[in-house]
Amino acid sequence: VTHSIPACIGNMTINSKPLDDESPVSIFAVNKCYVTVQDGTFFDGSGFAVLVREGYKVRSDVNITLEFRTTVVHGVLLGVSSAKVDAIGLEIVNGKVLFHVNNGAGRITAMYEPRGTNSLCDGKWHKLQANKSKHRISLIIDGNLVQTDNPYIQSTSADTNNPIYVGGYPADVKQNCLTSKISFHGCLRNLVLTKGQQAELFGFSRAFDLRGVFPHSCPGAEH
Repeated sequence: VTHSIPACIGNMTINSKPLDDESPVSIFAVNKCYVTVQDGTFFDGSGFAVLVREGYKVRSDVNITLEFRTTVVHGVLLGVSSAKVDAIGLEIVNGKVLFHVNNGAGRITAMYEPRGTNSLCDGKWHKLQANKSKHRISLIIDGNLVQTDNPYIQSTSADTNNPIYVGGYPADVKQNCLTSKISFHGCLRNLVLTKGQQAELFGFSRAFDLRGVFPHSCPGAEH
């Protein structure tokens, strides 16, 4: 066995002596236990998850779906970039959800603006769908559709070959379709990227780098 157990452990004794787990000598990727938990992945606002080590190729079409829950009005959701300008990005800025795409000719953005600044950042689960089909992009939040015009209709492919960064990204990594560097604080679940008929569910427990991310459970809903 080479991976950690996704569980809570308490009241451990060795030779009848209680183990002090409040002040460990060292600690790595261990979160506190919660009285109530939900399925999903918890991002503590300090880091990110990195998926697809060999690089994700967005190209002409991709459909991204996920669910998020947060009480913070800023945070990176997802970014895939390239060494050039081609990229896609999803982020929350001032309580709005932005989906940016650059197929090489210029960045375009679909923006969902809720009625109240905190209405998407209310600690409840919200469903997001971001779709890129050649030069067209759209964003659906809780069933509400936003589309945007693209003046660069001849440019249709985002030629990315970098990993997928979720919930943030390192300071030395370039992200051409994200305006924020603020790491996401909250929970994500059911991240699926679909190309054509092929849908891929990304479980964070198999991310090749996790920082400030706890893949197996979220704290219970905040009140």
